[in-house]
Amino acid sequence: MNNYILIHESSLRLCFFSVILILVALWEIIAPQRKLSISKTYRWVNNLSLVFLNTLLLRLIFPLAASGIALLAHEHGIGLFNYWQLSGWWVIIASVILLDFAIYLQHVLFHKVKILWKLHQVHHADLDYDVTTGARFHPLEIVLSLLIKFTIVLALGVPVVAVIIFEILLNATAMFNHGNIRLPRRVDEFLRLVVVTPDMHRVHHSVVWTELNSNFGFNLPWWDRLCKTYQAQPKLGQQKMIIGLNYVREANETQNLLAMVKMPFKHLERRHKR
Repeated sequence: MNNYILIHESSLRLCFFSVILILVALWEIIAPQRKLSISKTYRWVNNLSLVFLNTLLLRLIFPLAASGIALLAHEHGIGLFNYWQLSGWWVIIASVILLDFAIYLQHVLFHKVKILWKLHQVHHADLDYDVTTGARFHPLEIVLSLLIKFTIVLALGVPVVAVIIFEILLNATAMFNHGNIRLPRRVDEFLRLVVVTPDMHRVHHSVVWTELNSNFGFNLPWWDRLCKTYQAQPKLGQQKMIIGLNYVREANETQNLLAMVKMPFKHLERRHKR
């Protein structure tokens, strides 16, 4: 069963990615939350080119995805769940929740540690906020994130199915909550009980330092409230808030593919102003 799932994992994830990308992109056209400040075509070409570069890089460096590591852990009895021979749907659900909390902690770490922030700033330097922002990460951050994920999967002994479910959910919710989409206030408030919404996560992309360091969750919204990193709305409101970083505001520095790859090495000493 696990081998069958692994064989079709890439196709399954690509299918979900494509469908969610198209749906959110259409939603952005029908009901946008904010007016974009620069060319959408230019941003999309460069942001999606970075996604393609990252995908190619991971294929070359890591023959096994996180699901493959989970299968190895299962076969060799590595990790807490495998050591205690625990199984069932509750283990899958618990694994997805624990993986999500680990991603929250990793996100906080990439903001707090200077050398990691140099990589993560590529994600925040986007001058607009839409569905492609959710997949815009520096290649070195993607590599480090995958290594961290491998470590967590091995330590817990996460089931293969749980890893695949988590990966699909994370990709889907990242595109959803980075969408430039408008939700009725009551709908947004209700959804925030179970998932990170676009208005909630958009606060995290503000140039304001305290807002930039809030709302770290990508999927489940609970961790920000539990760890007291939650901020309901930006001080200037969703329409007037400024997206990006206050020390890099030129489109040729923030939106160009080559500039994004070079950004961590170009802005070595520049710090985000508090």
